[in-house]
Amino acid sequence: MYDNILETFTYRNIQYNYYNLNKIEGINKKPYSIRVLIENVIRNYDEKYTKKGHVDSLINWQPKIDKRGEVPYKPVRVLMQDFTGVPAVVDIASMRECAHKLNVDAKKINPLIDIDLIIDHSIQVDYFGTSDSLYKNTELEYNRNIERYKLLKWAKASFDNFKIVPPCAGICHQVNLEHLADVARVIRKKGKNYIVPDTLLGTDSHTPMINGISVLGWGVGGIEAEAVFLGLPYYLQLPEVIGVKFVGSLKEGVTSTDLVLNVAYILRKYGVVGKFIEYFGPALKELSVPDRATISNMTPEYGATVDFFPIDNRTIEYLNHTGREYQAELVLKYALNAGFFYDEEKLPEYSDVIEVDLSEIEPTVAGPSRPHDRIFLKNMKNDFGDILSKVSNKKEVRECKIILDDRDFTLRDGSVVIAAITSCTNTSNPSVMIGAGLIAKKAVEYGLDIPNYVKTSLAPGSRVVYDYLKKTGLLPYLEALKFHIVGYGCTTCIGNSGPLREEVEQAIIENELATASVLSGNRNFEARIHPLVRANFLASPMLVVIYAIAGTIDIDIFNDVLSYTPNGEPIYLKDLWPSKKEINDLVSRSITTDMFDYEYAIIDKGDYLWNSLDVEPSITYRWDEKSTYIKNPPYFDNFSFDEKPLKDIINARALLVLGDTVTTDHISPAGKIPKDYPAGKYLLECGVDEKDFNSYGSRRGNHNVMIRGTFSNVRIRNFLVYPKEGGYTLKLPEGELCFVYEAAEKYKKENTPLIVLAGKEYGSGSSRDWAAKGTALLGIKAVIAESFERIHRANLLGMGVLPLLFVDGQNIKSLNLTGKEKYSIYGLDKLAPNALLKVIAEKEDGSKKEFNVRCAAYLDIEIEYFKNGGILPYTLKKLVRD
Repeated sequence: MYDNILETFTYRNIQYNYYNLNKIEGINKKPYSIRVLIENVIRNYDEKYTKKGHVDSLINWQPKIDKRGEVPYKPVRVLMQDFTGVPAVVDIASMRECAHKLNVDAKKINPLIDIDLIIDHSIQVDYFGTSDSLYKNTELEYNRNIERYKLLKWAKASFDNFKIVPPCAGICHQVNLEHLADVARVIRKKGKNYIVPDTLLGTDSHTPMINGISVLGWGVGGIEAEAVFLGLPYYLQLPEVIGVKFVGSLKEGVTSTDLVLNVAYILRKYGVVGKFIEYFGPALKELSVPDRATISNMTPEYGATVDFFPIDNRTIEYLNHTGREYQAELVLKYALNAGFFYDEEKLPEYSDVIEVDLSEIEPTVAGPSRPHDRIFLKNMKNDFGDILSKVSNKKEVRECKIILDDRDFTLRDGSVVIAAITSCTNTSNPSVMIGAGLIAKKAVEYGLDIPNYVKTSLAPGSRVVYDYLKKTGLLPYLEALKFHIVGYGCTTCIGNSGPLREEVEQAIIENELATASVLSGNRNFEARIHPLVRANFLASPMLVVIYAIAGTIDIDIFNDVLSYTPNGEPIYLKDLWPSKKEINDLVSRSITTDMFDYEYAIIDKGDYLWNSLDVEPSITYRWDEKSTYIKNPPYFDNFSFDEKPLKDIINARALLVLGDTVTTDHISPAGKIPKDYPAGKYLLECGVDEKDFNSYGSRRGNHNVMIRGTFSNVRIRNFLVYPKEGGYTLKLPEGELCFVYEAAEKYKKENTPLIVLAGKEYGSGSSRDWAAKGTALLGIKAVIAESFERIHRANLLGMGVLPLLFVDGQNIKSLNLTGKEKYSIYGLDKLAPNALLKVIAEKEDGSKKEFNVRCAAYLDIEIEYFKNGGILPYTLKKLVRD
């Protein structure tokens, strides 16, 4: 089928087969991202998973979609990082174990497509401000994570198609951008070369960063990725595609970070959850691939699935510049021949169009707790009172005196205690990194310094950043301001900020200060960056340096004095900020192709610490019962091939009643493990010292830790116990205050099913599969919310938890629900996509409230996952039966 559009071309004496989409009538009217999906279903057509109806629905895609059918998407590769990679490997090892016990060939449980796992999420900023910070942090990383790293090396040795980039090499998204991405990939099929669009799924929500280089990919939960690399398609709804038209050009003093924070605000306000975004317009050529990647990286912050930039001359230039000259020529030839090269004269039709004038973008930060909460820099000081009230319910500014290194400092509300140049969002972009270095140079030349209470760090996403900062001579100036390289990983952006100085932490606690962090990352949810830091702001690396010098966010950055020279002369922003010409000249002179050639030639070699880890390949994993990092999870306990009929949920209790924008950071265990919370108590009982707790993220391979940490964020607000914050709830009907985990265990002994009630944007944030896994293991059968974010909604179904939507504008408040009712949900025996179900809430006085909810499963396959108890049991059944 569709062989009539299969053609060949020869490049450097090699023949390539490809599907020429130009032969499909009306293809010029289809968005480029839809064209990639069209090629995908045509190439994978098999009448088993991909059927003629799927192909036809995509070829006939229209801007306005009445019926959103399903698309079986089969990417050519999967991208993982270690926080999500470790539990995925644990799941597959457990699946192999189950298959072995069933006398099934366990080798069948093996990745069928390429997996690239980059270890970048485990390094923490314990040491900073010294030349040996990188070495000391890396050594600590290995000491803490040796069990996890041995597991990953076992996977590499025991699975096919499984590659690893060892620690200290860069952030997964930047390594993907600079090295792994082909844009057009060559695959072998029946002894022939086929050239196809490079496509992927990633187990990190910021995977769409790769859309900046015209590679279609997005973030999914680990459990969905596991099904995909074991051979199943990823099913998505036929998407609407919103066109974003860029016009104009950025003004002097405005950075790509300012642009992305404004785009995040605009698109979140418009409403793009679950949609594809595609960029076009005359200003497209103004944006380099690093600029585009900065924009695409923030896709999950406004809830879209894809943030796509089509292949154009900028794409080809970037491939050439990053040492992929051969690939650049091949991509250009393929894109022109097959219908993927951007043509400004033949624009596609979009579901809607939003125009963004780059000349209207103003310097911006985002905060204090959501990435799409835009604050114009000029308004920061005026808004400080509102910010303070929002994060601490205070109106009066508090302050105290502290002594650090025999010097007196005033620490107050709004003091910047963390200044971190970190994360894939900006460290992929040389213009803002070199801009930060130029600011540091001018600051040092003026004799400026950073207040001792500010914890500074520089964590590049790529080792190439070190090369060009060193070549330009800017690195010593950053180091003079204590922005030493602390690691090549995500660090502060994912909560691995490490401890503040003891005196600073003590002052914050004793005086209840609402201090601030400023970071060049993409996430700033409550308690994510550091549990003691209440206000967190996303900003460009350049502004991170500026705010570190100022030492406070309570400042008019344009007009107030930032600091003083040793001679008492005031220094203002204008004295430090470099011009576009200064930055661009240095970028063009300093970044060379040979830097990329050198760094990526050795990226998979690892250091002596990595190479000292000895493992033996085996069919099944040898579980260590004493391990507190790696445990065989219970997902296949009592596994059966029989499909059990769905039953209504009767007399359930609400474990939590939550408000709007409850993120996966609130749900999934993340960051520091408190010793007095259930997970900390468990580790102490296992003989683990508090200093060796590590982070929740590093212990994702141990379900005993993770289930105890689910819904345990120190800032989560459960209205059953509000105003008390943290992982607490009421055990009903007794009304006993206890930890969420403890209540769930008591309900489990009583065989009481559980639900969660919530507001809008439930599950926004990172693609943390443990937000769904922990939910399921606590015994929660359903979540009723006003709206869900895409990834978490799918993850819930993938773990056998039913997402349900309030209907007709109803919500917890309008229905007068307290959460103390008993809930029964009827209609599961006839469950179908978008089906209406009936809920009866029985109040404490015996009266009843009846209302309808809608099933938030949108595809038949999602219902199948739910019926089988989740994706993992469903996948195992398919693999064994096939």
